[in-house]
Amino acid sequence: MRFEREGHVRAGDRPVIALAGMPNVGKSTLFNALTGLRRHTGNWTGKTVGVGLGRCRGQYWIIADLPGTYSLTGRSREERIAGAFLRQGRARLTVVVCDGSCLVRGLALSLQVMAAGTPVLVCVNLLDEARRKGIEIDLKRLEDLLGVPVIGMVARKRKSRKRFIQAVGATLAFAHETGRADNTGGRGQASPLQSHGTSGGDNAGGHTGPPLQDTSASGIDEETAYARAEELCCQVVKQSGHHPPWGRLDRLLTGRFTGGAVMLLMLLGLFWLTVKGANYPSALLSRLLFSLEDPMSRGLATLDAPEWLNGLLCQGAWRTLAWVVAVMLPPMAIFFPLFSLLEELGYLPRAAFNLDRPFAACGSCGKQALCMCMGLGCNAAGVVGCRIIETRRERLLAVLTNSFTPCNGRFPTLIALTGIFFASGGLGQAAVMTGLILFSAGVTLAVTKLLSATLLRGEPSPFVLELPSWRPPRVSQVLLRSLLDRTLSVLGRAAAVAAPAGALLWCLANIQVGEGSLLTHMAVALEPLGCFLGLDGAILLGFILGLPANEIVLPVIIMIYTAGGSLAEIGDTAALGALLAQKGWTAVTAGCVMLFSLLHWPCSTTLLTIKKETGSLGWTVLGAVLPTAVGVIVCIMVRAIWG
Repeated sequence: MRFEREGHVRAGDRPVIALAGMPNVGKSTLFNALTGLRRHTGNWTGKTVGVGLGRCRGQYWIIADLPGTYSLTGRSREERIAGAFLRQGRARLTVVVCDGSCLVRGLALSLQVMAAGTPVLVCVNLLDEARRKGIEIDLKRLEDLLGVPVIGMVARKRKSRKRFIQAVGATLAFAHETGRADNTGGRGQASPLQSHGTSGGDNAGGHTGPPLQDTSASGIDEETAYARAEELCCQVVKQSGHHPPWGRLDRLLTGRFTGGAVMLLMLLGLFWLTVKGANYPSALLSRLLFSLEDPMSRGLATLDAPEWLNGLLCQGAWRTLAWVVAVMLPPMAIFFPLFSLLEELGYLPRAAFNLDRPFAACGSCGKQALCMCMGLGCNAAGVVGCRIIETRRERLLAVLTNSFTPCNGRFPTLIALTGIFFASGGLGQAAVMTGLILFSAGVTLAVTKLLSATLLRGEPSPFVLELPSWRPPRVSQVLLRSLLDRTLSVLGRAAAVAAPAGALLWCLANIQVGEGSLLTHMAVALEPLGCFLGLDGAILLGFILGLPANEIVLPVIIMIYTAGGSLAEIGDTAALGALLAQKGWTAVTAGCVMLFSLLHWPCSTTLLTIKKETGSLGWTVLGAVLPTAVGVIVCIMVRAIWG
């Protein structure tokens, strides 16, 4: 069993504190706050798919963030990873994080973990949500009944985290002083929190007393644990008559007819805001970045740099980099924060619920929709996210079709070509983009159905999805996380590829072979195949050379057209449109380019991720051939009908 490690942490002799719990109870939020790492969190099930390790700031412990699990019976991959970690004795202390607004399932898991052998601290998180639902929990009474320390907290609040650290320290010290290596024996003794004086108001227990029933035997089955947990909740949980009005909203968002309509309108709104908001800052950024070329060129001339080096760095590397940054940054800086806010609110699981029926009809399940949502950010991340799917067959279906979802590297090209050839700005451009996303979803369903009927036959597994509570988004944190984890990281990856690619392409464009450059000869060689697909040789070569990253496909095409990499004025949409029209582009050409951008081989990073996740070169090759074949067929059909 391999465990994912974050922050290059090795436990050594440091005590490991394991964070266990059901999905979406705040483990990763707590882990990030304690370690200072930025493990991606979201208000939906399955965000954590491996074990993350990090040093607790200010302490000598190692924190292990386990995948969300409902039990230790090992039905899903996450449950097997979490169960193996606990059974192998890797943790000195296991903190079971429970959702205070739905305590019974968290307590059932706590009872199973207590039976596993290591000391346990029960952490009742999300008490703020519980109070909003009219739920009150007697934490001191719960500690009496369990016989292990219990604390309550809100992981997002610093004060709660301080008390959590005190509780962990007290529990570790208590276990060390009593010589206990597990949860057996000594159950009628004082709570370690009380013994070490860290009782803190409503967040710690201080009573003593026997537990409901000893769970330190060889194990406890899930059904028995759940029954005991219900008995506990009857004694410690009080529900007032207050019920928040979220039920009506959920019925609207998950209704058979209204759910799809709302999802469509929401997608349309996202793209409208992205398109309207990106144009002006993109033009400003383009002018700024391209204006720096002359000073750089003069600086190199002052240093007596040879002309070829000046061209390589300024006209090749810098111009391509400037293009990628100017075109990519503004739409990503708008789209992904908005998408993250929806994620934080808890809308994505509702969208997955709506999509479960069509995916089930195609032989898969609604969790594939969650992987599609991850693919909108990065297809490699979407492929990794497929780990949340229990069965290997359905996981392969999601992996092989994830590249049909357009990642952020393709959005700038799609937005630019949409605005030039189909709808210039506003609602029309947003509608075209929404249509492209719906088309990609339709292709995903169709290919899933095809694979389910051929290579990956089988019945869809039951889809059990817990809809998370609606949570007010932490706007500042969401924006910061989106900027750092999505926008800037993806932009950095694109820049790291774009600059060397620009330099290479400048060389290819300036190495003369006979009457033309090497780049021109390559494009001419591909011209017949490109025209057959409704493209041309330069476009097809752009897609081929853009294998390292989809972000550089359009810059590569422009560099081929300009036969020297002159991108100084291409940051302006009108200038780009004029250049493409000069090269013979029509609406059909643009449509084929956009469709092939949606439906072609994944980038190299995604292919390597598919290889790692499947462990098979054959599935990796199929992951590249399958979307390419679909893209070729679709382009040929478009050219035959409208060309």
